[in-house]
Amino acid sequence: MDWQGIWNSITTFFTNPNNYMKIVYFFAILIVGIIVIKIVMVATRKLLSKTKMEKIAQQFICTILKFVLWLVLILLLLQNVGVNITGILTAFSAVILAVGMALENAIANVANGIIIISSHMFKKGDYVITNGVEGNITDINFMFTTLITVDNRKITLPNSSIINGTVTNLGAFPKRRVDFSFDVAYETDVEKVKKIVTDVMKSDGRVYLDPAPFCRLKTLEASSIRFFANCWCDGADYWDVYYYIMENVYNEFKRNKISIPYNQLEVRERKDNVKMPVIAAKLPQRVEKERKEDTHIDLEKDGFKVAMKKTKEKHEKKKAEKAEKQKAKTEKKENKKK
Repeated sequence: MDWQGIWNSITTFFTNPNNYMKIVYFFAILIVGIIVIKIVMVATRKLLSKTKMEKIAQQFICTILKFVLWLVLILLLLQNVGVNITGILTAFSAVILAVGMALENAIANVANGIIIISSHMFKKGDYVITNGVEGNITDINFMFTTLITVDNRKITLPNSSIINGTVTNLGAFPKRRVDFSFDVAYETDVEKVKKIVTDVMKSDGRVYLDPAPFCRLKTLEASSIRFFANCWCDGADYWDVYYYIMENVYNEFKRNKISIPYNQLEVRERKDNVKMPVIAAKLPQRVEKERKEDTHIDLEKDGFKVAMKKTKEKHEKKKAEKAEKQKAKTEKKENKKK
């Protein structure tokens, strides 16, 4: 049934005076259906509000449920009018299939958005690193995730790229560890460096004293000794603490005359007399090689002639072999006759 046929069925249903009971039944279904939809939606929202599900996920579920309930109500009303809903369902399925194929990537982003929101991968305000970019999450929806970088750039990422990539969430926990690495000269007092670094970290009130700030000698480099240090702070204070400690450690090193060396290259003068083996004889005089003139072939000028000559010789050779075979057969026949 086409759309014109559906419209004719609806107009005939309401204009026919014999259908007054069916019309009453139609409006009864409509009113009851609206009431049922409202009750179901209110109950669903209350039920979802008691869960830990994100609000955007709750809103998406309510939207889908509302659409399905209204679709069922419309189909019931059309069936009551006398419209064959089988054709409508077939057409609706075809439309859904076509839209789904056209919006394949968008649907994938929506599905991945549901996964991101329901799995609590990250939340608004978290500082994340993903797909080669990093920044604070400002918005999460079913299509895209938006973040703001430290230099105030807005980056919008499709949810599919986030699900298929690696996400480092630096804001997942309230506390973060700040790591440092300091290089000093080999002649420096190790204990003195450890005390300076830990004192600087403890001087900042944003640094936690439990766990205590840490500093130890880590490696022996080619031109220096390297110390590793760390401390804990609130995630929001990470960069402020980092810059404070770096600047003040540098100042304390200068104040205590602790050298921070450049890369060093050690150069030594050789005083031994190096003797290199040498052959005293001079180079021999050039002696020209004797070459036969007739063996030289100019490929550019005589190449074709040479090729034709070789082909002719090959043909004559095959012809001679064939003649020899024929002669041998003839002699064999004559010997049999005798």
